[in-house]
Amino acid sequence: MIPTPEEQPTVSVEEAGRWLGLGRSSAYEAARRGELPTLRFNGRTLRVPTARLRQMLGLAEPARVSDELPKSESDLPTATVFPMRRQAVR
Repeated sequence: MIPTPEEQPTVSVEEAGRWLGLGRSSAYEAARRGELPTLRFNGRTLRVPTARLRQMLGLAEPARVSDELPKSESDLPTATVFPMRRQAVR
């Protein structure tokens, strides 16, 4: 199972290739052509963001919306704002 971005933010190109049904060489070739989204670290290491991989495969989870959204502006929490004192520049 492909991990969620919270569980594992990135996976190796080989691992992403396995989930896509690609061999090692084909996965790296897809990354080289830009068909597989990658991040490059230290000039050599390639990693595939799991969020983008899940999105490619149609597994991206929809954004969660809280059931307890405020009904009106008066339901929003209030904050007290204190004016700042100006400091004399010396």
